Amino acid sequence: MPKDNTNGNGTSAATQPTIHLILQGKGGVGKSVVASWLAEFLMGRGQPVRCMDGDPVNRSLGQYQALAAEKLDLVNQDGVVMRSRYDGLVERFLREEAVFVVDSGATAFLPFWTYIVESDIITLLRESGRRVYVHIPISGGEMLNDTLLGFRTLAATAAEKSLVVWINEYFGPVARDGKTFDQMQVYLDNRDKVLASVGLPWRSPDTFGENIRRMRERKLTFGEAITTSDLWLVEKSRLFRVRYELFEQLKQTPFA
Repeated sequence: MPKDNTNGNGTSAATQPTIHLILQGKGGVGKSVVASWLAEFLMGRGQPVRCMDGDPVNRSLGQYQALAAEKLDLVNQDGVVMRSRYDGLVERFLREEAVFVVDSGATAFLPFWTYIVESDIITLLRESGRRVYVHIPISGGEMLNDTLLGFRTLAATAAEKSLVVWINEYFGPVARDGKTFDQMQVYLDNRDKVLASVGLPWRSPDTFGENIRRMRERKLTFGEAITTSDLWLVEKSRLFRVRYELFEQLKQTPFA
């Protein structure tokens, strides 16, 4: 009789070591949201997730108790990001049989990515049997130009099929001159680098938006918010719907 290699919910018990890097040069565009929601999804799939908060300023991910995120000490006494301290993080990537979710923070974006490119970290990790995905939020409204610049910066030196784009319409539609992101030249020039995209569609700010805002402010996961006694049933129903639609998208990705 063949051996059952699943953990009871259909996922593999032997998870390949994987690194998820959430990167974007613009602050306040949803990096910590992406990190927390991605981590909750992966944990729900039975993966051994290690969350890392590498934001030297805000430490948003580290405030989610349910995710038990470790805070990376990357800044010296003068407030300067010390790139050599990333060596210890990469060593953990190489030695631990785990799935890492790393929120780098906007201030550490360029130092971290420059370190990765200069030291050819992606190649090192892949040759050591690690899968690496770079998650990039693209936000609409006033954030659009800055986040497109962040995407262009990463795509210029990223490995083929390594980028996961999160289309975040919380601040407005991700569109310019009547073109959606997948029709823009910046995407067309770099589409060989993009592995998958995840949509965070616009929702009514006074209902869905308010419920998500409160959940984020309290640093709750979907699971915690849906089971808390502090929310009305209709609020929980909205959050359940958001989680369901998001997680259904993530189930279609190669890292699910």
